[in-house]
Order: sequence, then C-alpha cells, then structure tokens
Amino acid sequence: MKIRSFLIGLLSFICLQFSNAQSAIPVKIGIDGLSHDHIHGLLRDVQKRMDIQIVGIAEKNKELVKRLAEQYHFDLNLVYDDLKTMVEKTKPEGVVAFNSIYDHLQTVEVCAPKGIHVMVEKPLAVSPEHAERMAQLARENHIQLLTNYETTWYPTHYKAYEMAVTKHEIGDINKVIVHDGHKGPVEIGCSKEFLAWLTDPVLNGGGAVIDFGCYGANLMTWLMQNQEPIAVTAVLQQIKPEVYPKVDDQATIILTYPQAQAILEGSWNWPVDRKDIEIYGKAGYVKALNANDLEYRLRREIPKEEIKVTEFPTAAHEPFNYFANVIRGQFKVAPTDLSSLENNLIVVKILNAAKESAQQKRTIAF
Repeated sequence: MKIRSFLIGLLSFICLQFSNAQSAIPVKIGIDGLSHDHIHGLLRDVQKRMDIQIVGIAEKNKELVKRLAEQYHFDLNLVYDDLKTMVEKTKPEGVVAFNSIYDHLQTVEVCAPKGIHVMVEKPLAVSPEHAERMAQLARENHIQLLTNYETTWYPTHYKAYEMAVTKHEIGDINKVIVHDGHKGPVEIGCSKEFLAWLTDPVLNGGGAVIDFGCYGANLMTWLMQNQEPIAVTAVLQQIKPEVYPKVDDQATIILTYPQAQAILEGSWNWPVDRKDIEIYGKAGYVKALNANDLEYRLRREIPKEEIKVTEFPTAAHEPFNYFANVIRGQFKVAPTDLSSLENNLIVVKILNAAKESAQQKRTIAF
C-alpha cells in the first residue's frame, strides 16, 4: 500500500510539473487582419507578455502594416499577405481576428480544418447564415470559437450576475436596460481602415445596431442563461445621414421574454461614452455603471448602496490570457459563458431579427 501511495503521489507530482512546464511555454497566436482598432489593445504590450507569442500576422494593406509596425515595433517578417499562407508558415495554435465582421467566416474556414482555435472581435458574424456555417466548422473540427467583448472583462458585470442570477437577491428579473455607445466612430477618431468596413452595411452587417446592439444582446442572453426571446422589436434611425449615409447610427431593440423584457440602446450619438446595464427584479435592482462602479437596492425599504468592484472571478481577466488558457485546456468554456459559441449564435439571431423588425416596421417572432 505504501509503494502504491508513493507511486500515485509521484505520478501526480510529475503531471503537475508537466502542466506547469507546459503553462510556462507561450501559446502561439496568429493575427488575422489589422483594420479593427481594437488591435491596439493587443499590440500595445504584446512584446512584454509571457503567456502568448505572436508568430504571424495576415494583412495585405502595406500602408497599415507600416504604420502599426512603426508604432508598436513588431517585426515585418511576421507579416503575410493572406491568412492561409500565414498559418501554413507559422503554425499558430490560435488565431485572433481583427478584420471585418463579414470576414470572420473566412477566418474560421481557413483555421478550423487545421485545428486552429479562433477568437473574433464582437459580434460573431454578420448573419445567421455565416454564424451557423462557422459553428458547423468549429464543431466538426473540434476547435474553440470564441467572441470577445470589452464588457466581458468588467468586474461589475460578474457581481451583478451573482446578485441577480446566482443568489437571486433582487427577485425574478423582469426588466433589463442596456446603454452602449459613444459620439460616433468618425467623431471619436477611428482609423480610416476601421471606418471603411464599420460603416458598410455588408462588411459590418449594419451600423450602431451591430456595433453596440451586440453588447446588450450578449449580456441579456447571459442573464437569461441562453433562453431565446419570443419576440424582437427594433427602431433604427440615421440621426446623422451626412456622416453615416449607408447605415443606422441610432438603435433601440426590445427583447420580449415570457416573464421579462430587455431594452437595448445602442448609439453613435451619445454625448459621452457609455457601457452600462440596469437589472430590475421584483424585489430590487442592481446597476453596473461601468467596469468598477456598482449600485444596488435589494428592497424598497432599504436605501441604495454604491460600491467599487475590482475583483475578477477568474485568474484570467483579459481576453488574450483567457484565450491562451482555453487553448491549453486550463479553462473550460460553458455554453452560457459570455464568450461562448452558443451565446453568440443567439446574439446574431437577435441582431438579424432587429434589422428585420426595423425594415418591416413590425415585431419579429423568434
């Protein structure tokens, strides 16, 4: 028995050391596209990171490559004209997509058959047809297909979820209001490469309804544990047609559930930047005002409380470390997670129904 216990202990120690050694090796990551301005968040500190290593970049726009290489000092030898060549030459374990939403499908078409995991910037796809094809490829080839949102990394959202869903402290949820947006991509100075597809109804799938409507759809689907709405009603407007002639810049989406309602307000016309959510239950409410400020009131007779939330519920509290840990098998993605394929398939369906509702001027049944 002593020998058996010793052998079991030794095996456990060896497995732990192997796991630690594996974790110490950076995950090889490729980048598909540089035209999404969110790329700055990755390039800004990537050379200091120990968890991931950028092994290749696919981008054919030489002017854009030159500008970003001068700004972030990455090696031009990492850059290839197309994704297929890049993955063949560099063999990444995962690819992060910073291209147009329309091109997300092509990213998955190249990567999935090679067993390369993919994380795209929000939303998952421009249409349910693209999304379903991407999901099919991911499942057939056993890869992770994740969607990244800035709001996934807000500590307040997890505290609000804990109070509203896990602990049920505000009673049954019956109304959720989500505000997302800013003055507009032109007004805040987005790059010309980003604007070229962000304001295109084909390449982005729409305007503010896609760019900011997706945040609320993602969060509401999470709160409802992937329950789909029974109906979607939306109004889209062009407040500034002279600036955004091809797409909406103002979107209001109403999601109807059997016992709840969500109002998603996405806009390129807010006077200030905002990403906040209000969750109302039968007994109280909780509001995530931003990444760190939370307000709540649990009963009518109790005054509201305002707190700072800084603790994140997992060791990974930003997208690229999270992606690396998922690839390593150290984090398991639940179907109801904010980044999950299942959640984001529903998000795409909601956005598509919203566009149909606005176009047809009627409520769309799910």
